[in-house]
Amino acid sequence: MAAPPISNKIRRLRFDHDEMTQQDLADRIGMTRQTIAAIEQNKYSPSLEAAFRIAEVFGVPIGEVFQWKAEPPKG
Repeated sequence: MAAPPISNKIRRLRFDHDEMTQQDLADRIGMTRQTIAAIEQNKYSPSLEAAFRIAEVFGVPIGEVFQWKAEPPKG
């Protein structure tokens, strides 16, 4: 199975912000802890709004939280 095209550094950012829990992050952006866990494990891609909210909590640009790897062109 190929790696998902979107990866993230949420776990690292949580650790760097006083070991913030998934529940703390979820509460701050209005999501469930289960959703945060799924995003963090690359099992679910957040909406654009949720991605911006997550970046805002950590005070970093969205590109420091989420990375997109484009598929090579076919042909």
